Amino acid sequence: MTSVPGTHLDIATPDGVADAFLAHPDDGIPHPGVLLYMDAFGLRPSLEEMARRLAGHGYTVLVPNVLYRAGRAPVVELPEFIDPARRPEIFERLGPALRALTPDAALRDAGAYVAWLAASPLVADGPMGTTGYCMGGVLAVRTAAARPDRIGAAAAFHAGRLVTEAADSPHRLLGNSTAELYFGHADHDHSMPAEQIATLERTLDGEGVRYRSELYEGARHGYTQRDTAAYNSEADERHWRTLLELFGRRL
Repeated sequence: MTSVPGTHLDIATPDGVADAFLAHPDDGIPHPGVLLYMDAFGLRPSLEEMARRLAGHGYTVLVPNVLYRAGRAPVVELPEFIDPARRPEIFERLGPALRALTPDAALRDAGAYVAWLAASPLVADGPMGTTGYCMGGVLAVRTAAARPDRIGAAAAFHAGRLVTEAADSPHRLLGNSTAELYFGHADHDHSMPAEQIATLERTLDGEGVRYRSELYEGARHGYTQRDTAAYNSEADERHWRTLLELFGRRL
C-alpha cells in the first residue's frame, strides 16, 4: 500500500456545509471514488483510520459528517472507548441529530457528496463505490438506489432497519440500483432480525438485483468499529476482505 494523506474539508450541500475527511494515495494519480458512511457515533479518529486503510488499496475515500446539521464533528463528546451500556447518555444526546437526518435530507446530501467526488481531480472516471456501517449502511444502499448512474458497488455492514413498513423503506428502493450489493449482517441484531433479512433477500431476488447477503455469526451490531465495545476483530477482518474483493471487481 502507498502512503495515504488525509485532509479535513468542507462540502456545500443544499442544506448547509458538511465537514468531511478525505483520504487518498499519495501517488499523484486519480483513483476510484468511494463514499464511506459513518456509524451513529460519527466522524472520529477510528473512522479516519478506516478511510486511510481503504484508500491505501487504491481509492479516494470521502467520509462526510452526515450529522452536520447539528454541528461539526464530533457532534457530541465521545470517550476514547465507546460502551453505550456504560454511557447511555451518548445516544440520548445524539437523538435529535439522528432524527433530523430524514431520508429526504440524506438523499440531498448524497447528491452533494457524489457530485464533489465526481468533480475532484483525485477521483478517476468510472463507477464509484460506497460502504456504510450501522446507520451508514442504510445511507450507502439509499445512495446506490438514488444514483445508479454513478454507484457501481455498495456494501452495508451491521446495518439496521433496512426493512421497514415505510413506502421508502430501503429494501423497496434497491430495484433501482445497478450496483452490486453486499450485506454483512450482525448476528442477534435486534435492528435487523432474521425475518427482516429474509424479506430483504426475497425482495432483491424478485427484483433481479446482484447481491450477496451473509450473517456474521457471533458478531454484534457494530462489529467493525474498533473503538467500541461491539468490536470483533475476526468479523472486522472478514469485512475488510469482502469489501476489498467487491471494490476490486466492480471499481
